[in-house]
Amino acid sequence: MTTISYPPKPVPGDRIAVISPGAGLPGLFPRPFELGLERLRKEYGLEPVEYPTTRRMGSTPKDRASDVNAAFADPDIKVVMASIGGDDQITVLPFLDRELIRANPKPFFGMSDNTNLLAYLYSTGIVGFHGATVMTALGRPVAMDALTAASLRAALFTSGTYELTAAERWNDVNRDWADPATFDAEPETRPGSGWTWVNADRVVEGRSWGGCLEILGWLLMADREIARDLSVYDGGVLLLETSEDMPSDVEVFSTLRNMGERGLLERFSALLMGRPKSWSFEHPNSPEEAARYATDQREAVLRVMRMYAPDTTIVFDVDYGHTDPQLVIPYGGVVRVDGPARRITVTY
Repeated sequence: MTTISYPPKPVPGDRIAVISPGAGLPGLFPRPFELGLERLRKEYGLEPVEYPTTRRMGSTPKDRASDVNAAFADPDIKVVMASIGGDDQITVLPFLDRELIRANPKPFFGMSDNTNLLAYLYSTGIVGFHGATVMTALGRPVAMDALTAASLRAALFTSGTYELTAAERWNDVNRDWADPATFDAEPETRPGSGWTWVNADRVVEGRSWGGCLEILGWLLMADREIARDLSVYDGGVLLLETSEDMPSDVEVFSTLRNMGERGLLERFSALLMGRPKSWSFEHPNSPEEAARYATDQREAVLRVMRMYAPDTTIVFDVDYGHTDPQLVIPYGGVVRVDGPARRITVTY
């Protein structure tokens, strides 16, 4: 069994690698990317270092992997952050140098398609951090969300426990990054409804694993970065959230059912289900349609969990993943889910 440990933390003044292992979208949408870089410098005191494929769309998987390897190998780089996600990072994994990365552990921040790299780091023995990509969390118009900014600061620079907070207001409706007017006002938000708890009669503490559900499905199909001995996940906390592709409740049910058939779901003692993104440019749902989408997804999750892991503690609508705010959760790190107290605490 691989021992999973936290990598050393950066300090203000250190260099942070900014890479695009999924897609070179900074080249198409420089405005949110440049804004994110500026905040890394001014608000977090870190000096961004870009790599050859960071702004280059269409880079080969091998070239993107070379940037990942180089970032971990460089002793002057103390932390690594993805610019954004993508849709083919799974093709990058075979070109990564596992022994090099294992010998040079660093905090990595990413989500969405970066579930690939987070799962890779987990199986390599390194705790990663789910959340806070440059273009989304850091490139938010006008200002970062306060909850996002605080959790990112704690994850970057501290090693203790940190209590997550349910968002009082949230958003999942995007505006066009190509329109300069997008950056003249903060995103419109709506009231939060808090977290919904199921089987909340116990306290669970364990190491987290999971990520974007669609990406996990791909990893399972390719049989990559999933432990052969599923007991490594025993007592852990499963992280799941869905992307702007907005999989239907039928797709969510099917993917989770197949994870159940593999024997995965029963291994975890708690599930943190991210608030589902219920709007996209392709599916501009009305508020009523968005609420129905979220309800249907929750029912699909509950139906599967009743089949395969009926006693698991579940928390719905945790503010991480593809909605805003975007709380940072350690991936492979310790997460404590206190049902009776209705509290979630992570160890950064």
